[in-house]
Amino acid sequence: MNQSVSHALRVPADRVREQILGVLHAWNMAPDLAATTAKLMVETDLFGVDSHGISMMMTYEQRMQEGKLDLRTPPKVERETACTAMVNGMAGLGHSVSAFAMNLAVDKALAAGVGIVGVRNSHHFGAAGVYARIAARRGVIGLVTSATRGVTMVPTRGSVPVLGTNPLAFAAPTKRNRPFVLDMATTTTAAGKIKVHDLNGRPLPAGWMVDGEGRPVTDAAEGMEVLQKRPEGGLTPLGGTPEMASHKGYGLAMMVHILGGTLVGSSFSPIRNRTQKPTDPDDLGHFFMALDPKAFREDGAFEEDLDDAIDVLHATPPADPAKPVLVAGDPEEEERERRLRHGIPIPAALDRHIRAICERCGASYVLGGAA
Repeated sequence: MNQSVSHALRVPADRVREQILGVLHAWNMAPDLAATTAKLMVETDLFGVDSHGISMMMTYEQRMQEGKLDLRTPPKVERETACTAMVNGMAGLGHSVSAFAMNLAVDKALAAGVGIVGVRNSHHFGAAGVYARIAARRGVIGLVTSATRGVTMVPTRGSVPVLGTNPLAFAAPTKRNRPFVLDMATTTTAAGKIKVHDLNGRPLPAGWMVDGEGRPVTDAAEGMEVLQKRPEGGLTPLGGTPEMASHKGYGLAMMVHILGGTLVGSSFSPIRNRTQKPTDPDDLGHFFMALDPKAFREDGAFEEDLDDAIDVLHATPPADPAKPVLVAGDPEEEERERRLRHGIPIPAALDRHIRAICERCGASYVLGGAA
């Protein structure tokens, strides 16, 4: 195992966006879809979710080379009511269709109190939290779930993976404080964080992964091998051990799939993988819900009460005076401020991958750093 931490470039957010956009244009992605995708990927990196931003370019290149992606066709609304809609992602990357779907859900909530929009026939959409934040910025509560392509979660008492990381995000608006934003995988950690630890040469915390015999995997390179090549072992459900905690995490993952997969008619990965042809789209599903607090309370009352609750949490005496109590969303907002000042860290291994992608597609390499 590489015990050293790889050197990381510090790249301004605008230049990271320029790099992503250059590659997407070289892949002949429709300009409006590319602009939305690059914006959301950079926003993800600014929040410190390194597993779901520019580091996803290697996976997206693979999907494109496999012929799974349609990078030209915009999403299409297939059915609609006053409070609901069903959107076809048209086999494109999930960022644009997800931003469209979340905004459509918010529009419906502002008109009718609640809006629920499902998406089918999509691909990876990045970090769920960026879409929940769309709702909070527009003054409503947002809930986001998604099915996943990868089969990485080993269920409680199991030895082989059957579920994905199946993310869940929830955001609520405030007046005085930062919005409350919970963004989480239903595994103990996201699969992408194994990749990030491998790119940075860092060991994995015990409990994130197990091998086929239930033993902890702490070598990140071995973790990537488990995820990509081995039929047994994988990520633990949220809660890890003891058994009851992990069983609840496993049940939460299935709940997320029911909303983000079954309800919207998208495939369940273990079933799809039996029949999927090499060029078939991933057919991922997403679920977006928006609730207008004004449908339940007088204007501003919800935000005032939530601010009061957050104030109580922030005022809790910390166990370590140097580490004040945080509320969901605080770490990401603080990291965003740091990265806007100092740049987005790009590990040397990731920098080499991006340079190679640029060479293969003919895009200009603009991140900087040594060859």
